[in-house]
Amino acid sequence: MTSGFGLVVRFILRDAAATAAFDELVSQTLDGIRKHEPGTLLYVSHGVPGEPEQRVFYEMYRDRAAFEVHERQPHIRHFLVEREKFVTAADVTFLERIEGQ
Repeated sequence: MTSGFGLVVRFILRDAAATAAFDELVSQTLDGIRKHEPGTLLYVSHGVPGEPEQRVFYEMYRDRAAFEVHERQPHIRHFLVEREKFVTAADVTFLERIEGQ
């Protein structure tokens, strides 16, 4: 199957205060995604049990072009700049859909 493009991102946050601020930034960013990105099929921020200063994002897009549109959105460009205040490390894994519903 050629459609579908996703990624998983693991963030390590500076401390509890940075975690709370990061979560607020994510909430604001999700509002923009919901309103302006029909090609973003799923964008979820997960907490990690026992690791309160980690967040894992799971993102799924209709295709690579939808991801590229996502990356150009003003709310995403804002997120990418602002997150640097809170994040000590980020690990990105890109995914290509093989099969699924």
